[in-house]
Amino acid sequence: MTLLGVIGGSGLYAIDELGDVEQVAIETPFGTPSAPITTGWLGANRIAFLPRHGIGHHLTPSEVPYRANIHALRQLGVTHLLSISAVGSLTEHYPPLTLVCPDQIIDRTVFRDRTFFDRGVVAHVGLASPFCDSLGRALISRAKRAGVTVERGGTYVCVEGPQFSSKAESALYRSWEAAVIGMTAMPEARLAREAELCYAQISMVTDFDVWHDSEAPVTVETVVQNLHANSEAAKRVLVALTADPLPDRSECACATALANAIVTDAGAIPADTRARIDVLAGKYLG
Repeated sequence: MTLLGVIGGSGLYAIDELGDVEQVAIETPFGTPSAPITTGWLGANRIAFLPRHGIGHHLTPSEVPYRANIHALRQLGVTHLLSISAVGSLTEHYPPLTLVCPDQIIDRTVFRDRTFFDRGVVAHVGLASPFCDSLGRALISRAKRAGVTVERGGTYVCVEGPQFSSKAESALYRSWEAAVIGMTAMPEARLAREAELCYAQISMVTDFDVWHDSEAPVTVETVVQNLHANSEAAKRVLVALTADPLPDRSECACATALANAIVTDAGAIPADTRARIDVLAGKYLG
């Protein structure tokens, strides 16, 4: 059975449509995740839902325990991971209330733990395509079938935050031809790849950042107002995605991302480190 993990960002703290619900409190070698994980059935799939910013939204983007979150979902058997997050738009093509499924990332974060592989073990996973193409295509097509438009493609710029951009920064990111800007896709995407998860994202556009001449300075009030409408649309996409089984992983490179990534000799990895990464890499270490 495939298990779909869903990480809800700002404005999406629960999935009321879940059936056969269970709360799972879980610990990981990388600490405690943002909140207990809610599991349940939605359509043809079992779901494991985690609110990224914790219950009551008390974690800043830089305080989110990204490693614990991804590892906890992997411990539960998640194979596919859908991330839902609020973003600002850097292009006229994606006005507020647009849903976007990006295909590239530029990482501008500097303070976050970005790998599971440290303390005596080194691994270099490929990240040329940070989002899973097969899961992204399924997301787009099933949403369209349900009457919800999700735009395909574009680069997500991930900034440290928690402040919004200056106009100079926004202009810089636009000069890079980036599409959206947010604060949480990294290191989430990096860690999902290390955990061999098929990872895709719904970016919910709440504003034009600060570059747009018609846009007043970004405020939390504006973001929250648009979040409510976006969140309902994102839930409809999730229902559409889970109406049928998730894409098969037998031909997906995400499922074997670690196969040739670990460069440290297995015999040289400290015992405590081997235990720490066993869920992720045990099958490759013998």
